[in-house]
Amino acid sequence: MTGKYDDLNKTQLIELLEKHDRTKKLGLVWERDEIDADKALDHDFIVAQIDCDLSDKPAPWDNLVIEGDNYDALRWLRMTHRGRVKCIYIDPPYNTGNKDWVYNDRYMSADDRFRQSTWLEFLYRRLTLARDLLAEDGVILISINDDQRALLELMADEALPGMRLGSLAWRTRQGSNADHQAFMSADHEHILVFGKDGFRFAGNEKSYSMYRNYDAQKDDWFRLSDLTLGFSHAERPNLFYPLHDEQNDIWYPPNPNRVWVYPSKEISASSRTRFMQEWIEAGHIRFPDDPTVKVFETREELLAACEAKEIPYSGRSPMITPDLPHFDFWVGKRIGFGTPAFKRYKKDLRNTRQPLSTWISPKAEAAEVDDGSNTLVVGTNDEGAKEIKSVFGAKAFNYAKPVSLIRELVRQATQPGDIVLDFFAGSATTAQAVMELNGEENDDRRFIMVSSTEATEDDPDKNICRDVTAERVRRLNASDDKKYADLAAGFAYLRTKQIDFEDLDYDLDPSDAWTCLEAFHGLPLTPYDANQPWNVHEGDGATLVLVDRFDLSLIEWLRPRTLQNVHVYAWAPGQITQHLDGMHIDVSPVRETLVKAFRA
Repeated sequence: MTGKYDDLNKTQLIELLEKHDRTKKLGLVWERDEIDADKALDHDFIVAQIDCDLSDKPAPWDNLVIEGDNYDALRWLRMTHRGRVKCIYIDPPYNTGNKDWVYNDRYMSADDRFRQSTWLEFLYRRLTLARDLLAEDGVILISINDDQRALLELMADEALPGMRLGSLAWRTRQGSNADHQAFMSADHEHILVFGKDGFRFAGNEKSYSMYRNYDAQKDDWFRLSDLTLGFSHAERPNLFYPLHDEQNDIWYPPNPNRVWVYPSKEISASSRTRFMQEWIEAGHIRFPDDPTVKVFETREELLAACEAKEIPYSGRSPMITPDLPHFDFWVGKRIGFGTPAFKRYKKDLRNTRQPLSTWISPKAEAAEVDDGSNTLVVGTNDEGAKEIKSVFGAKAFNYAKPVSLIRELVRQATQPGDIVLDFFAGSATTAQAVMELNGEENDDRRFIMVSSTEATEDDPDKNICRDVTAERVRRLNASDDKKYADLAAGFAYLRTKQIDFEDLDYDLDPSDAWTCLEAFHGLPLTPYDANQPWNVHEGDGATLVLVDRFDLSLIEWLRPRTLQNVHVYAWAPGQITQHLDGMHIDVSPVRETLVKAFRA
């Protein structure tokens, strides 16, 4: 009987044991072959070949549609776009067991005991690659249903360590009366949020409707807020003290169940914030207007007032009782009835926007959302189906997300010029969302859509990427519908191709190297001209040169550009460097540069 480790040599066994020793024991565990996973990452080299006939609008192309297994596409993108993608949104297969995804032409059945592990490993490998694409202020947004949310979130914690920020809840449809399990309607999904340290949602404009009071002396509007904390006098004795309105010589008793927010100079020697007296002097404490004031000249009068409930109360709780500290202090004092408040001025706001809510509301309930709410209001799945029909004239794709959902997420997560990636692009809803934002705000966000053909043995000619993903963008670009009048996004159509490393010297075509290098230097893609001995792309920040056949005219072309940001690549750099005559231009080898970037 053979074991699962019989084929491993000593070095591989040691590596596996060391990796197991480093593995955290608390968390999600699924069946995976770690050595196979490591081999798959660098098993071969990936190129992306431009199909000019399927690309749209004239080059140069800022946007990309990539046909191929998204694992291969992500490996290529990790070489070309590492650390440059601001927002990744994916709507991965939900692993229902009902033929909802294709992987290696094999459907997973609902009763396959390895179904969950296969699905988790499938996504884990892709998320670890996607992590390397993110900018330092980038974010990954992942749609998932209730059934798989827990597994996916735990797995993503492993793939994206330290990046989990939370989740958003989205209503996928209006309330259903369908008899679900336990009569609990499954009318919502989740969007998991994993971000780098520098990521922040844009938030929403704050509503200043609460700032109704005007302070003429400060020439600013303010609102009143609570001046107490949810601690008892026993828990925070240093914050339990009488508060004095010196201007009117009125004393306000503290709430024994909710102490003051700020300490008093008379009790505390230091404070991490201002003392209460300093806030009063700065005009931030609002004492009640024309409060009821009572004076009890003797202790007996005060005790009688307590018995008669003629002392200040907070709800049903008396503010002065014999068993509380400072009881005798109140004898002879002008005791104020009412609660002082804190004045929050509009000009003191640290942020002019409020954070994004974790709840996404449907458009049908927009009227119920308070003015100035930080809740996103978007469409339901019904909108997604209608959009597909509007673009294609028929039902061309199932379960498409509404454009408004992705558009508002991208609006929250990106700024002009940012790159948005969807490597489960399907019907290209994310591309349309980016196009709508750019048209609405006259911006230049860019998209990268990755989709497979989803061809099977039964349907070998099926090509979702060509006929749905890219076709949707083409139709939007050419549409006469006023609804899409402002939408335009030229794109390069790419296909991934695998090349064995040992065959790179023979099978790496100059046109494929050109595409890699353009993307690597952040340049829009252009067709390669094989008739030229060397191709040039002069961008705003850098100039790229790929030399296929050396010609002395290149040296004369380079001479006036020695002080510019010029990147020269050649298959045989030595042929060029010997003619540079002290010119400060670096010439890099094509193969070595790309392999190093691919394996980094």
